[in-house]
Amino acid sequence: MAARVILIIGGGIAAYRTLDVIRILRRRGIDVTCVMTEAASHFVTPLSVQALSGEAVHRDLLSLAEDSSMDHIALSRSADLLVLCPASANLLARMAHGLADDLATTLLLATDKPVLAAPAMNVRMWENPATQRNLSLLRAQGCHFVGPDEGEMACGEFGPGRLSTPDAIVDAIEARLPRSFARSGQASASQIHAGQARAGQALAGQAPAERVPARQPLSGRSVLVTAGPTQEPIDPVRFIANRSSGRQGYAIAAACAALGAEVTLVSGPTNLPCPEGVRRIDVTTACDMDAACKAALPVDAAICTAAVGDWRVAEPALQKRKKPHEKPRTGTAAQPASSLTLTLVENPDILASLSRPGPDRPALVVGFAAETEALESHAREKRQRKGCDWLLANDVGAGSSVFGGDRNTILFLTATETTLWPELPKATIGRALADRIAAFFSGHIARTRHSASPTAADPETDPATDPAIDPAPASPGDQSPAGTAETR
Repeated sequence: MAARVILIIGGGIAAYRTLDVIRILRRRGIDVTCVMTEAASHFVTPLSVQALSGEAVHRDLLSLAEDSSMDHIALSRSADLLVLCPASANLLARMAHGLADDLATTLLLATDKPVLAAPAMNVRMWENPATQRNLSLLRAQGCHFVGPDEGEMACGEFGPGRLSTPDAIVDAIEARLPRSFARSGQASASQIHAGQARAGQALAGQAPAERVPARQPLSGRSVLVTAGPTQEPIDPVRFIANRSSGRQGYAIAAACAALGAEVTLVSGPTNLPCPEGVRRIDVTTACDMDAACKAALPVDAAICTAAVGDWRVAEPALQKRKKPHEKPRTGTAAQPASSLTLTLVENPDILASLSRPGPDRPALVVGFAAETEALESHAREKRQRKGCDWLLANDVGAGSSVFGGDRNTILFLTATETTLWPELPKATIGRALADRIAAFFSGHIARTRHSASPTAADPETDPATDPAIDPAPASPGDQSPAGTAETR
């Protein structure tokens, strides 16, 4: 039985690229029912869409209502996945706030199936806080995203907002179809017949037989994420810490939860709200974090983004340490400034501990490394020394805004891959890594081409897209020892 998607075509210059999406879907044996918004018809013709999909194109509620064999409820539930491509800022906003003022938004409100959106819009519209709030709402509601890519816009501006490549969009669609629908290449006659029969059942108002419930990409998987700084007490008032905000780790935890994972977030002190659907354990010291991580095992994946202090004070003072306040007598020389010597001992190495072979070792361990110089060489050394599978390294040297900022630049390392991800919002990196992890566990990683970066220099010709959809190399063995547990 062939998989079926409802492809909602939004308005925008990128709408013409949905014709390639339809062509690739049909080539891979996936049936496509197309719905066009009024704005979409200004960029592509319904006749072109119908010719490629082989099915009637739905455009408005009134014409659908005139068909006694079909209504918007039946249509919304006749497929395994709903896809918005391109998803304009306007369409995403209407979806986020539950508007149902045309056929497209009515289907989105009525469906009980997963939804995947491929955003495409001007860079300023994409980065606008209103759009980002709408995206957060949609992710919390379970909507998945592919892209956007970074590149030159039709308006001449450059930045994120460009529609992902058709191949990447179709890969993302396949990754979110029920597992029973394996990619089969060219559609067979029996697949086409089964797809037509299934569509006929929906048109007749009958429930399709043997429907396989849709699963989110990380459903049934458990993920441990560490985030934020640790604080090592000097006395009851003072402590040794670092400038980590925890934003990157929280973004990763939120993204994994949005893909259906059961996420445990072990967090050092931060001012961030707990992501929706995430179980958070608050800790203060490195030893606290180490104990919490061990208690959370076993898990399928561990992502160590926390900036764990390497050292702690051997014997913190029980009372606040006082400095001398002796005032020099009149006519005498001032006393020299006082000094304080602290004895430090090494903290547990959480990443190395989680990466160590054993019955509780996660199938995938991801480390982060914050460096101030020689980024790649230091990252490679740490990847070998720590023993985790993937390493994401970044430069936090002078002039960097990584600590406490909303953006990050990542060097992604495995045993067989070294790629530089350009500066991106931390939320985008979180989603990218979560999708990469989903691809790792689903096996899609083995059949997907390598990406130069999350945002290809030339999205028109380069298959690289969101790193989530263009995952890392094939198997756990290929993702050999990585990194360190220091981060943003």
